[in-house]
Amino acid sequence: MIPIRINESQCIGCGLCVSDCPNACLYLEGSRARAAQTGCIACGHCYAICPSGAIRMEDYDAVEEPVVSMAELSSDTLLSAMKSRRTIRRFTRAPVEPEKLAKILEAGRYSPTGGNAQNVAYTVLGGKQAEAEAICVRLFRTGKKLGAPFIDFLKRVEIGDDFFFKGAPLVVVVSGKSDINAGLASAYMELMAESLGLGVLYSGFFVICAKISRKLRKLLDLPKGHKVVSCMIFGYPAVKYRRIVPRKPLQARRL
Repeated sequence: MIPIRINESQCIGCGLCVSDCPNACLYLEGSRARAAQTGCIACGHCYAICPSGAIRMEDYDAVEEPVVSMAELSSDTLLSAMKSRRTIRRFTRAPVEPEKLAKILEAGRYSPTGGNAQNVAYTVLGGKQAEAEAICVRLFRTGKKLGAPFIDFLKRVEIGDDFFFKGAPLVVVVSGKSDINAGLASAYMELMAESLGLGVLYSGFFVICAKISRKLRKLLDLPKGHKVVSCMIFGYPAVKYRRIVPRKPLQARRL
């Protein structure tokens, strides 16, 4: 069954959906749009562009929402905010409100995915957070004992009980079959979290542990074929940064 339906009584035959379909699944027959029986990826371009609301997406609970253009945001303010962001490693103990978590996950859900695969999953550690961190801490402490004689960094670093999650109240593991899809979702989530006054830490060490530890992967119980792409730690910052940090010169070429 194709994932869209066209209401013939509402279709005005304008052809906008036909010209905007990325997979050429739509065509005009007479004065009405028609859909091919194969090839539709349910991207929703036709649904979004139809001026008469003639298209419905069968497998989705659609709520009619108007489009808000990013152009409505101040580009200067947005750029300054993006330049101002800092990775946070010091958090207060204040919990993240459920409604804020919902917005963060919704931002991830609406991130782009190749071929509209929508194949990114989100695991909120919740009651398993302490257990997951303990697994990682034990693994890294073992690694420190083995590597400290050879690596100066390992001699200096202290691996405390909160080494991975820094005492933050919320950890979300982003997984998928595609690094790019899950990475884009993570970026969307970070921007939303920052707009809500939260700080964010990407734990690369946790991702390493997920690759090494079968016990951790069992605890996460990811969807089949998924791998951990990012581990995002959220909380209210216990530190305030006062100026934008400089960057190396821009490396961009015009060919």
